[in-house]
Amino acid sequence: MINLLTILYAICAVLLALYTSGQAILLFRFWRTHRQTIPKPKLDNYPTVTIQLPLYNEQYVAKRLIHAVAELDYPRDKMWIQVLDDSTDSTVQVVTRIVADLQTDGYQIDHVRREERVGYKAGALAYGLTLLQTEYVAIFDADFIPPADFLLQTIPYLVDDPEIGVVQTRWGHLNATDNWLTRAQKLSIDTHFVVEQTARNRSGWLIPFNGTGGVWRRTCIDSAEGWSDDTLTEDLDLSYRAQMKGWRSLFLPDIEVPGEIPPQLMAYKQQQTRWAMGNTQCLIKLAKPILQTPLTLSQKVMAIQHLCQYLPHPLMLLLLLLTPPLLLADALVALPLAPLGIVGLAPPLMYIVGQRRLHDNWLSHLRAFPALLFIGTGISLSNTLAVMGAFTGAKVEFRRTPKFVQDWTRNQYALPVDLTVLLEIVLVFYALWGAWLAWHTQRELVAYLLIYALSFATVAIWTLHETWKIRRIATRSSQPHMSSSG
Repeated sequence: MINLLTILYAICAVLLALYTSGQAILLFRFWRTHRQTIPKPKLDNYPTVTIQLPLYNEQYVAKRLIHAVAELDYPRDKMWIQVLDDSTDSTVQVVTRIVADLQTDGYQIDHVRREERVGYKAGALAYGLTLLQTEYVAIFDADFIPPADFLLQTIPYLVDDPEIGVVQTRWGHLNATDNWLTRAQKLSIDTHFVVEQTARNRSGWLIPFNGTGGVWRRTCIDSAEGWSDDTLTEDLDLSYRAQMKGWRSLFLPDIEVPGEIPPQLMAYKQQQTRWAMGNTQCLIKLAKPILQTPLTLSQKVMAIQHLCQYLPHPLMLLLLLLTPPLLLADALVALPLAPLGIVGLAPPLMYIVGQRRLHDNWLSHLRAFPALLFIGTGISLSNTLAVMGAFTGAKVEFRRTPKFVQDWTRNQYALPVDLTVLLEIVLVFYALWGAWLAWHTQRELVAYLLIYALSFATVAIWTLHETWKIRRIATRSSQPHMSSSG
């Protein structure tokens, strides 16, 4: 039995090292390609474009988004706005008023309502396509604010090159300094866009569409068989299918579209579990077609590596679970796995490179790295459950990431703690037990196990504290106000 566990431990370590080696390759390719410039074509004629705004219970951000889109610098007679509103709360009334006012002002804008929320966001986008005839389709999620020149900066590339099916821009951040959670997310998101997306795109590898801040060619969507709701990451799914059909994606890192980062840890966990399940569903759905498609070997390898991006979480969790029993059996001593840890330097270097690319004061932004380390490791349990759900074919509801704008603790969209916190607490003590065993047998593992303990403790305590704050504020709000008379 111990031999079997030892082999399993070694396999997990090697697989983690292989994935991280892919990150190292991306870092290398970034250094080789990031100076490549793509001249902006001249736009002589303005093609027609529709801006789709998928909404679901977004009363706090709907007005801001719609007005930002209405202020885009583009001829009004060439631009249509579709507010794809599946809301079930007061967002409907908010959008109705805004749309009526803009229609009075001469904007071509429609408030699109479906009888049923079939297919969630993918269904809304697909339904919207049946109502439009424009050549190009831009998409913005509710919490993003496009710059006024967005269309003028992106449309020319699509007009100039008929092989480009979608143009993706870089995410910015509206609330990166709200707390340490948002600072940590900024570090991760910046690395994805600045380093990973640039390296993949400039190397000719497949890149994902990130769901917002991009423009699609309508014929590209149609030829790739349109939006599908059979995964929770419809944007990744469609973009990969389109590229396998021969369409090119173009990433423009210098065009920034700022959006809101989840300031609540439970909201962030919900977002990550949806992405973890969706990415894994895409891996299951697309791995075989990718291998069968006449792509180059490097395109296939790096596409599979990208679709595996949430598999490190179950591998990390499994390594933690295996460590104490193997320590008790003195089985870890015989495993020469230390050299595999060298490739673990790639992700921290990517964070450094990403911040240096974006900021003169890049060192100050790296202060969020410890928070990213602890939170990223601490959510490995919830992400593992999501990955397992994908592999077992579990059907779950598409749960949108709540947007707050204002103080989330007083917001009706704030999420309560879930039962995973109990398992996270158990894992804290399990990791501490492992650290105690390692102290007596293999001390080089103590720091590794303490990081796990601190990570799960951080996530558990953070989420419990959030729930306490929400309940305290709700209790105060429900108490009757006492008045005195003179």
